[in-house]
Amino acid sequence: MLFNSFSFILLFLPITALGYFALARRSQVLAAGWLAAASLFFYGWWSVEYIPLLLASIGFNYLAGRRIGHGAGAVKWRWLALAVGANLLLLCYFKYADFLIAGVNAVGGADWPLWHVVLPIGISFYTFTQIAFLVDTYQGKVKEYRFVHYLLFITYFPHLIAGPVLHHAEMMPQFERKESYRLSAANVAIGLSIFAIGLAKKVLIADNLSPHANFFFNQSDPQGLLVAWGGVLAYAFQLYFDFSGYSDMAIGISRIFGIRLPLNFDSPYKSVNIIDFWRRWHMTLSRFLRDYLYIPLGGGRRGDVRRYLNLMLTMLLGGLWHGAGWNFAVWGLLHGAYLMVNHAWAALAARLRLPTGAPPWRLASVGLTFAAVCFAWVFFRATDFARAVAIVGAMWGHDGIALPASLAGHLHALRPLLDKLGVTFYIGGGTRFVQTWLWVLVAAAICFTMPNTQQIMRRCEPALDFRAGAGGAWSLPAVPLTWLPNRRWAVALSVLMLACLLSLGRPAEFLYFQF
Repeated sequence: MLFNSFSFILLFLPITALGYFALARRSQVLAAGWLAAASLFFYGWWSVEYIPLLLASIGFNYLAGRRIGHGAGAVKWRWLALAVGANLLLLCYFKYADFLIAGVNAVGGADWPLWHVVLPIGISFYTFTQIAFLVDTYQGKVKEYRFVHYLLFITYFPHLIAGPVLHHAEMMPQFERKESYRLSAANVAIGLSIFAIGLAKKVLIADNLSPHANFFFNQSDPQGLLVAWGGVLAYAFQLYFDFSGYSDMAIGISRIFGIRLPLNFDSPYKSVNIIDFWRRWHMTLSRFLRDYLYIPLGGGRRGDVRRYLNLMLTMLLGGLWHGAGWNFAVWGLLHGAYLMVNHAWAALAARLRLPTGAPPWRLASVGLTFAAVCFAWVFFRATDFARAVAIVGAMWGHDGIALPASLAGHLHALRPLLDKLGVTFYIGGGTRFVQTWLWVLVAAAICFTMPNTQQIMRRCEPALDFRAGAGGAWSLPAVPLTWLPNRRWAVALSVLMLACLLSLGRPAEFLYFQF
């Protein structure tokens, strides 16, 4: 079931909420059980056959967690190794079996048949969530083991399919609080407001960028520089508004139930460097990779060489987490290299006392960081490695600069300059070219000049658990928008929601569902 569907908005969500608060009057356990059952129904809407797998994973990890929590010494370690290994084996089977077989065939000249394993939706997210639970239990951070709460923690439908990746310690205490089971007009108003903003990101922006990004990445003809950048930017903004919109909707839905999910996006395209980008993009995954991979590997505690190796390995595995393919591996390695360069440059800039805080410098840094991120997105999105290389070449001008022939008449006054720049004109594609760049410019204006969701909702910041900005971002002065519980905002968000509902048509899946 999609958040951006009539069945969810008009049926599932209100029925689930009404049942939850009605049962909460009698028993918190019944209310939690109802919400867990509704979450399983939500998951089963996609594929009923994978509910037993999900429940088996939950049961195994819950029992393993209890053994770890009540064990001592070597027993705790053995149970942790067993449980984490079992989770990784399950993930490898469903996500990487065919990738590994194809790799063995390519390297060893074998001809093993592929298994064509179907990837259960959400398995990457609920596997990582449970690995974090096991490690936290081993470290003594888990204090509460009520099964109904653990079941709800894993299956909780706002985050089950595409995150955010949650910590046990930030969710389980909320399921114990009486306030979480009381219907609150403030929670409903705030939750619906955040949901409306997220839905608008998905339906009104991301879904309108999608046809242009898909058209570009799915064709094989040579591309000029402007066409290539238009297609890549369309995907960059589509991905941002799609996943950021999902995360906002998840936070908003959860708030209706009195539960606070962590922030997952904080204007990442405004980051002044790659380090800051990863503090702002998919923040819960970045936190997981840092806490459960980078730091256990040694982090930066053992010198620069070891730090750089740890960064590369962490980002490589982060890339492969997104998908079983060499494109994702290259994407991860690129970001690992970016982080290495960023750390080295930061040390050099500090030594030379360069004015990196000056506005012109920060503006240039935002542009360079965004360009580097877009360059890496090519490998993330391209259908194969050869296509990604061709697109990168076009972005560098390898195929020249070309414009649609239908624009030639409108650019007659600029022809001398265009001729000097080597601009050529090709037949067809004029409408697509113009529409792509118009949507890119609209998305860029919203992304770089408008406040993000937590800035709009900053009056609710303490209640929303939105963290403060990392302090590294730079942007043009944002439009001053601050949410208030008044009639003006109610009307504005109602109009926004109506526009989204009228645009739903055939709901489009979220991009991160494939991971």
